[in-house]
Formats: sequence, structure tokens, C-alpha cells
Amino acid sequence: MSLYHETAEVLSSTAGGNLKTRIFGKKDLKSPQQQVYALALETCKWSSVLKEVIENSELLRHERKLSPLLALLLVHDFVLAKKGIALPATHGLRLSIDRHKARLNAEFTRARLRRKAGSVEALRQQIDAEFLGDAAGYPRWVRVNVLKTTVEDQLATTFADFARVLSVKEVTASPGKFLHVDDHIPNLLAVSPSFQITKTEAYTSGALILQDKASCFPAYLLDPRSEDGDVIDSCSAPGNKTTHLAAIVHSRVPENEECSQTVYAFEKDPKRSRTLEKMVKLAGAKEITRMSFGQDFLKVDPNSELFRNVGCLLLDPSCSGSGIVGRDDVPTIHLPDTPGAPKNQPTNPGRKRKREGSDAAAEKPQPILVDDDGKETVVSSEKELKARLEALSSFQLILLLHAFKFPAAKKITYSTCSVHAEENEQVVLKALQSDVAQERGWRILPRDQQVRGLRDWPVRGSVNASSGDSEVAEACIRSHKDDGRGVMGFFVAGFVRDVRSDAEDGDGPYLRDEDGHIIRDSMGMPSLKPEMKSKLSEVPGSSRVAPVDNHSDLEDEEYDDDASDLSSDDSDTSDSDEGEWNGFGD
Repeated sequence: MSLYHETAEVLSSTAGGNLKTRIFGKKDLKSPQQQVYALALETCKWSSVLKEVIENSELLRHERKLSPLLALLLVHDFVLAKKGIALPATHGLRLSIDRHKARLNAEFTRARLRRKAGSVEALRQQIDAEFLGDAAGYPRWVRVNVLKTTVEDQLATTFADFARVLSVKEVTASPGKFLHVDDHIPNLLAVSPSFQITKTEAYTSGALILQDKASCFPAYLLDPRSEDGDVIDSCSAPGNKTTHLAAIVHSRVPENEECSQTVYAFEKDPKRSRTLEKMVKLAGAKEITRMSFGQDFLKVDPNSELFRNVGCLLLDPSCSGSGIVGRDDVPTIHLPDTPGAPKNQPTNPGRKRKREGSDAAAEKPQPILVDDDGKETVVSSEKELKARLEALSSFQLILLLHAFKFPAAKKITYSTCSVHAEENEQVVLKALQSDVAQERGWRILPRDQQVRGLRDWPVRGSVNASSGDSEVAEACIRSHKDDGRGVMGFFVAGFVRDVRSDAEDGDGPYLRDEDGHIIRDSMGMPSLKPEMKSKLSEVPGSSRVAPVDNHSDLEDEEYDDDASDLSSDDSDTSDSDEGEWNGFGD
């Protein structure tokens, strides 16, 4: 079956899930999944123009064996793909288009001029803006992966022809190439939403990662320092937060030193584990990260010897997905009319049509829950929504209480991409009131002790949802998808407790400046605190404690967006260390 037949089959399917889920979850495709996805998405995007071209050229009247959907896909590649139709010159489908080349090109030019676009590139910008719809008000958030590159290098290469602007709103205000270096999260850029970053070398090599700004909050808030020990990401796939953690850990290893920390990445779903593995490899995080393959975090013994040095845990469990912006649903397709047949209406496969007439106007939008694979479930009533949120929040609380049990843990972040208080502030309150939190001394991380970028973030938790506790509300961090800040709906809170050795306080053994950065001497070595110098002088032959960190405010994706592009069928499941546990592969 050709690329075009397979893509038409995907687009005509009534199966649920977004476009990526349909394509990357379809294992019987003969064509490359990424090629099918690109053709499907771009054809939907251009379908209103292509419909005009096909109808005005009377292609379907002359080529009666072509379906409207196949015609769209073939004409898309004929007029827009650099290499044209991906079929041999003698193939029947290609011949059905080649016979009408002159008329198709002429009608495409007329369609462009009707839209007052002086060039195909100008028309492309128009089409991109129309296709984005409400999402046009959101930039593309790009995390610069410091495991492979730097912001400076990317500004000089990938974004060399972008204009720097002072705010996120300016990035989306008008067509063009604009860029804003984020004020809160280090190494994060907001770029024009129409920029096709997935076609750049920096993206395909893992140097740039598409990740919403709010999705960067958890790893940045966790702020894992070398003195904190190992790190766990409890629900890792597709890997944006895992690779963000690895980038932060790596950035704090002094030059010429080896990283002593490990990021343990759990993912209980075997299929998503393969996506995680591909993401970690592409991002260059494999040496720091030990990945699970179908291992459930809740089934792990916190007292295992393997995790005795785990000091930081990031929890981003399954949630309602109610804060997600622009999930890649199957887009609207404008099908050309077939001569002699009823006129086609724009279709959106997989979605139920809204009621027509007065009922539609009076009907309230129904809540939609989005699972980890982007699959949508329409909730039919408030009662059903309440029941589902109750089930989700129960699981989320169990996960959080399990994390509290790790003996060396002193920092935890809990986050969701949900707007519902049941999954957010109320889970935090229940966790703080739990026996394990009381026994082990866990408390909320107050705003004034958070990393600078999130301490300065203005949107905080709800006092009402926090049962009137303003301190807890102020410690919670929220973002709203419709407030002009260009981010999705998100929630994150930090938990801390005191687990100090005799040699360390909360800042570790080194002197730090007011921003938390380690102070170094003229040779570039970390400067010890006076009390540490006196302690070391008492130990024969000792000159220095192993160096730690050099940056307090380092940072790190719908699933962004393009995480499905990284899916893979192969994963190596090597044996565990010392035969203790085979949940991780190196």
C-alpha cells in the first residue's frame, strides 16, 4: 500500500486519539510513521486551498478513480512538496495528477492571488496563522538542551535571523520570526508559533527540545544539587522532564569532574518506555539516566539499597489533562466535492458533531479528559467528572505519599497539567496532613525559599482551594492557559524536609552568592565555608571535598508536542547492577 493510501486510511478512520496517537500507535504501517504524520498534518492544514484547486481544475471529473481524500494528498505534494509526489513516474496515482499539471499549477496560483499573497511563502504564513487558530496566541516554547549546546550558540545559528523582542506577547503579535529569552526559566526561548522548528538540524539532533514553559517548572523548582544525591522521575515518558533533570544535574558538574549523580527514570507502560528511551538517547542524557522498562514506581521499595542516596523526586502523574493547549487532535479536513455527489462539509474525524440549531447554542461545552497518550474522553455530566477526578486524585496522593517514604529524600516536586483543585491544592493539603508527612517532617516549600525564577512567577495557588491556608496557596505555583502569558494550564508545588549530615547545611559545603551560585577562587575551584576548612584540616592528607555545583538557576515537553516523533520499537533491557533488581536498563 502506498504512502498516500495509508495516510488516507488514517485520516478517514473514526478511531479516537489525536493524530500522533493514531499514526505512531499504528504498527502495521509500511510507510515511515513520521512521513505519514507530516503528510497528514500538512494536507489538513492546506486543505481549504487544495479544495479550491481541485474543484476549479475539475480534477475529480476527469479522474473518477481518485477519492476526494486521495486527491487532496496527491495535489498537496504536487504543488507544495520539494520533491513532488513520492511515487515512480509510471505509477497510476502519479499519472492521474501529471495529466493535469498545467491546470493544477494555474489554479494554485489563482488561489494564492485571491488571498493577496505575493509568494508561496507569504501564503504559507497565512495558512499557518489560520491553522493555529487560538493557539496562534501561544509561542513555541523551546528548551535549549545544555547537554548538547548553549543559548548563545543557538542564537547565533538556528535563530540567527530572528528578531529579539522583550515580551512573549510581541512574539505572537505579528507574522515573522521573533524570539524572546524567557525571564523565569533559564535556557528557555519563546519563538514564533509558525516557525517549523522540527525541520531544523538542532531539533533533529536533540539540541533543542519543544517543551511548554510550564512543563519546565517541576525540574527547575526541584533544583537538584550535587549534595542532594540521586534523583527520581517517577512517571517519565515521554522524557521532557527527565532530560531537563539530566541537563540540570550535568550543568552542575565542575569542569574535568565526573558526574556522581544518577537520574532514575520510571515508566510503567512498556510502549511509552520505548519513547522515553529514544528521547533520553537523542538528548544525550543516557550516561546520567537509568531508565526503567515497564517498571511501576509504586512497586519499588523505598528502602532498597539502590535508592539509598535518592534525595530528590519529581512526580508528574497521570491527570485530567485539562490544562493542555492545542492537543494535536485530528484537524479539520476540507474535502473537495465530487461531481454529481452531495457537497462535502468540513470534517473532523474521531469527533462527534455538535448538535445543530438552537440546542447547540444552549448546550454547555462538555469537559474533556486527556490521558497520557493524548486520547480524549468526553465527560457527560458533572457527576461523572467528579468521580473521575476523585479517582485521579486518589492515585496522585498515593504516589506522593510513596515518595515521602524514601529515607534520604529531602526535596519533592508534585505537578499536573490540570486546572482542577481536586488534583492540585487539595492533594497537597491531604499529603501534608498525612501520617508519613508528619512522621518524616515533610512541609511545603515556601515561596521565599523557591528558586528565583519561580519565586518571581506571579500566578500562585488558590486560597479557597487551599482551605483558606494562604501560606500553602502562596507556595503553590499555577499557570493559566488563557491569561496572555503564553503557557498551558499547570500546577506545581514543592515539598522539603531537613535531612542534613554533619558536614552540610542547606547550601552544602561551599560558599554561595545571593543567587545561590557557588563562589570560586582565582583557580576556578569552589570556595569552602570556613567551618568546613577547619574540619578538613583535622583530617590527615585531605585538601578538599569533592566539588559540587556552579549554577543554582539552571533549567530544562505533548507531551510536547513532538515527543511522539521519538517513538521507537527497540529497547535494550540490560540486567541490573549486582543482580539486585532488573527494573533498569543502562
